[in-house]
Amino acid sequence: MLSDVTTPQDLDDRLRESLAALTAPRHRTDPARPVAEGATLTGAQLLELFDAQVTSRQLDLAGRWLRSFGEGYHTISSAGHEGNAAVAAALRPTDPALLHYRSGAFYCVRAAQAADPAAGSVLLTADDDPDGTPTPPTAPTDPADGGDSADGADSPDPTDPGDLSDSADSAGDSPTVLDTDPTDDGGDGRARLAVVRRPVAAAYLEAARDALRGMVASGQDPIAGGRQKVFGRADLAVVPTTSTAASHLPRAVGMGLAVERLRRLDARGAPTQADPSFRASWAPDAIVVCSFGDAAINHASATAAFNTAGWYDHTGLRIPVLFVCEDNGLGGSLRSPQGWVATALRSKPGIRYFAADGADLVEAYQAAREAAAWVRRHRRPAVLHLSTVRLLGHVGAEAESAYRDAEEIAADLAADPVVATARRLVEAGLAGGGELLDRYDEIGWQIRRLAEQVLDEPKLGSAAEVVAPLAPRRPVRVTQAVADAGLYAAGPGAGARLEAFGGKPPELSGPLTLAQSINAALTDGLLAYPQMAVFGEDVAAKGGRYGVTGGLRDRFGPARVFDTLLDETSVLGLGLGAGLAGLLPVPEIQYLAYLHSAEDQVRGEAATMGFFSQGALRNPMVVRVAGLAYQEGLGGHFHNDNSVAFLRDVPGLVVAVPARPDDAAAMLRTCLASAVVDGSVCVFLEPIALYHARDLYGDGDGEWLAGYAEPGTWAAGHVPVGRARVYGVGSAEDLTIVTFGNGVRMALRVASALADEGIGSRVVDLRWLAPLPVADLIREAAATGRVLVVDETRRSGGVGEGVIAALVDAGYVGAVRRVAAVDSFVPLGPAARQVLVSEEAITQGARTLLAR
Repeated sequence: MLSDVTTPQDLDDRLRESLAALTAPRHRTDPARPVAEGATLTGAQLLELFDAQVTSRQLDLAGRWLRSFGEGYHTISSAGHEGNAAVAAALRPTDPALLHYRSGAFYCVRAAQAADPAAGSVLLTADDDPDGTPTPPTAPTDPADGGDSADGADSPDPTDPGDLSDSADSAGDSPTVLDTDPTDDGGDGRARLAVVRRPVAAAYLEAARDALRGMVASGQDPIAGGRQKVFGRADLAVVPTTSTAASHLPRAVGMGLAVERLRRLDARGAPTQADPSFRASWAPDAIVVCSFGDAAINHASATAAFNTAGWYDHTGLRIPVLFVCEDNGLGGSLRSPQGWVATALRSKPGIRYFAADGADLVEAYQAAREAAAWVRRHRRPAVLHLSTVRLLGHVGAEAESAYRDAEEIAADLAADPVVATARRLVEAGLAGGGELLDRYDEIGWQIRRLAEQVLDEPKLGSAAEVVAPLAPRRPVRVTQAVADAGLYAAGPGAGARLEAFGGKPPELSGPLTLAQSINAALTDGLLAYPQMAVFGEDVAAKGGRYGVTGGLRDRFGPARVFDTLLDETSVLGLGLGAGLAGLLPVPEIQYLAYLHSAEDQVRGEAATMGFFSQGALRNPMVVRVAGLAYQEGLGGHFHNDNSVAFLRDVPGLVVAVPARPDDAAAMLRTCLASAVVDGSVCVFLEPIALYHARDLYGDGDGEWLAGYAEPGTWAAGHVPVGRARVYGVGSAEDLTIVTFGNGVRMALRVASALADEGIGSRVVDLRWLAPLPVADLIREAAATGRVLVVDETRRSGGVGEGVIAALVDAGYVGAVRRVAAVDSFVPLGPAARQVLVSEEAITQGARTLLAR
């Protein structure tokens, strides 16, 4: 008697028992014909999709087997979700796909679709007529072929285990005919078609090898290289996602927006210079597909994505995204209330609703084709609600019986989609139960052999190997990119530049404020990079909350400078998708505190793309953030936030904080070039209190203004990532003040006053909070032996902690003292002065340090 807990052994035994109980069909059906009346799916396709489902199921069992002796590190299974094979078959292999963890069957089908067309897989021809009407795929016409894919020519011989390691070398294999007597009519006058044993498609086995390598953290995993188990491969147009929740949905919306924009630009022949590496194989009418579980619809990121897609659709802006909700009724141990998912998805404004039973491949395939065709034709978003079951629990060895009763578990087992497909094959006269059981065992044997092989593959063996794709830095190329932009602006692009600036380029406009300098640099960036787009809340019509983006929309049009809805998660998601599609997004977040509500889009989505794709995929982006404190008359911690701790904690992120106008322009040019050259994700943190500052030491001195560099001098004035700026005041021999942002202005004032007393100071403007300019920091600290760290962020988790740690790590033995903001939110009005760093506090800290 089998237990009511779906252990791998139980699930395997039950499935084998169910297959063995299926009888042989009385009459064989031509696999080239539709599997049922009115169906689009052919028998040959259904046979291949069954193989994909079985491959996925055997991968789940192999994963649990690996885990049983400590060699498997991923046990979230696709069991019960194998109906997503039909979704993959209904799409083109070049449609970008963002898949959740339970997508084993989808991934196998996508691999088969993307295989060499010469292989002749019947799944390759699944497509739509231009009018959106589904067209039956081409299938083999030879009854004796049995729907075999010519992939079998490259499949390993199932009787030779050695072939598994080099299946591509086994050309010449052919289907094994088991019954070649078409004259046997079974007594009813109808000829019986031959029964054929089809070799397992090589593409399925390669897809299985990919998945198994991820499970065992193999360094040869083709997507993440052993860093994470994900479904992804650039050549399959599958984007790796690292969560079964909804954090990837905003990116999918951004990709849809970018796909449509690029399609329209390509149709007009307009230049974009978009990075072609990932989108090179996309068709002009490509759509984006994004899958997720039912519990994920309750996630804030999902709400943001659905709302953004619907919002843009309502305004007439097209976003061709197919959301696929695979609904197994559970999120972890929590049930989705009966009917809630369907009600919620149906109610999404601007999003067309489709639904299907994921256990019925024929129905699921038809619904997926209709949904994909609708999105492709109308260029509008839709959702496919696919009902599924969850077998093998949520993850690992959890006991489902702790939160599910035996009847519920048994009901899911009875709805096993692999068994359902097998029944359909038997009923359609395409195979017998014994044949399907043999097929199941054969694929299982090959998967187990693959699992044994990947066990011996090397793992990542050093920290350097792990972080290699995290944040590539090619400073020479970045410098050259800045120089090239300057040469173009001074040469071939001079006329367009003059026109963009209304006949008066900024270098001829006299000294500029920080805000004016950033505006000019954004203009030059939009001229230098046709793929660049500036967007965010209020950036277009209003020109930004502080006027920093004023005039950009008039200069470049609403396609390149546009307002978004008021949701930071969506703003960043649009940027992430656009960057992945090859554009150069420059989103703006109005206030630093607003960024915290969407930080997962930076930490979990943006910064991980290169890491989990070994650099094969990237999402270059420069996020402009107005922030930091010291805004007199405008208080409250949402407008005066001084916390950057989470930004400094994100591996690979570049964080720039310009204090002066001339630095702001140069650093922005560096960030744009770094994004283009290295795929960097940069946060450009702009001190609001310095936007319109003009004076330094006294009213009217104009010392905080600076001229804008001529394009021909951009290379000479280039500011590399991670290099500080040093100001010498007086003899510059007594004290080193390390600071950034608003602290630079205060520190220079204090240093000037100390110089009047004969005390010389070096003021080090870090400029880059990540990576810190450690070499410059150590050099300037050693020069005086006294370091005062002026940190406008909080004492706990602030920048000063990182600065002092860098000094200690480098063996600095001089004196050091810190002045930092109080561990408090910034209050309203004059009370803010009680918790923020002041010039008086800096002066007191300097005198205390000098007295030692």
